[in-house]
Amino acid sequence: MQWTPGGSDQDIEDRRDDSGGGGGGGFGGFRGVHLGIGGTLIVGILSLIFHQNLFSIFSGSGPSPSSPPSASQPYEDSRARTQQDAEEKPEYEFIKFVLNDVQANWDKILPESTRVPYHHAKLVLYRDEYPSACGEAQTAVGPFYCPEDQKVYLDLGFFQELENRFGAPGKFAQAYVIAHEIGHHVQRLLGIESKVRRLQEQDPRARNQLSVRLELQADCFAGVWGNSTEQRKIVDETDVAQGLNAAAAVGDDRLQRMARGRVSPESFTHGSSAQRTEWFKRGLQSGQVSSCDTFATQ
Repeated sequence: MQWTPGGSDQDIEDRRDDSGGGGGGGFGGFRGVHLGIGGTLIVGILSLIFHQNLFSIFSGSGPSPSSPPSASQPYEDSRARTQQDAEEKPEYEFIKFVLNDVQANWDKILPESTRVPYHHAKLVLYRDEYPSACGEAQTAVGPFYCPEDQKVYLDLGFFQELENRFGAPGKFAQAYVIAHEIGHHVQRLLGIESKVRRLQEQDPRARNQLSVRLELQADCFAGVWGNSTEQRKIVDETDVAQGLNAAAAVGDDRLQRMARGRVSPESFTHGSSAQRTEWFKRGLQSGQVSSCDTFATQ
């Protein structure tokens, strides 16, 4: 994937040095049931599936109290964070490039296709945990878009998980994740997200099915951006394969099989690997918002 560092970071809120470090975020550290490594991995995967912090099920009244910090700890923590910021500089620059490119594309495409103006979302970078208008953002939950504050929440550690645990390496795989979450922002601007939430409240039995359609449409919207990168020769066939692999890697069936050894289609919330790949590919091939109507198909 061809990309260049630089550009504006006005749409990024860097909260990495303001978050983490205390207790309830990340893995472990809860009262009640103790989770071993295997249990932690399973609950972490299920948290990704259902976009909920399922670690809270195992907590008692909250995180276990931690030992009071020593006098030198604030300085040591600050120095460690500064070093980590420096090490993550390439990842930060890449995320900034992708975010700017995705939103610049929607600046043009959305009003042309729908006559709805595009308003930029913010992307919040954090470590371990950080408060959002939709609840506590935590590493275990994975990246998500919060419609209440119109922000994407992302812990850079997820990209390592995407590569190591889910077998989806590559820059375009990471770009797909960001483009998918911005796709949810597009849904909010078009009124799709709020309509789906109302329908879910009216018919709770259709909640999962509607959620799947919402997620598949966000995959398709990510593909719409991917089409523009192909046109501009930013990506090649290898990059596209990485994006398709990432879509397949986070399919409900694959994640459920990893977590429980079996698949329960009735509990899908994001769609199967095949569905996610198909809808990403539709947007990728057409580059048209109109090709992403997941609510009008079987």
